[in-house]
Amino acid sequence: QVQLVESGGGLVQAGESLRLSCAASGSSFTMNVMAWYRQAPGKEREFVAAISWSLGATDYANSVKGRFTISRDNAKNTVYLQMNSLKPEDTAVYYCNARTGGPGLNFNDYWGQGTQVTVSS
Repeated sequence: QVQLVESGGGLVQAGESLRLSCAASGSSFTMNVMAWYRQAPGKEREFVAAISWSLGATDYANSVKGRFTISRDNAKNTVYLQMNSLKPEDTAVYYCNARTGGPGLNFNDYWGQGTQVTVSS
């Protein structure tokens, strides 16, 4: 089992920045990918960004490219999402996702409890 604890959400004005953190803990897991998703009121959860744990390869939704940066600290099992130039449409609950597993191992997905990000215009 993996537990994910997110932090860093809040209320900011358009154009400002926030940094989200997600720390993973548990016993005997092999981290494969960590990602951020978000869900705005009345909308489905959508992909924001992901990072592969071994190589650090990243992927972003088109809507956040150039504004958001995902990074990781392998030693701390923590992933970060630096969000710059925030827009009102970025307002959502942001969820951390962790996928564990690898060659010869089962893959499992875990989710954090979510952290609210509100951007005022």
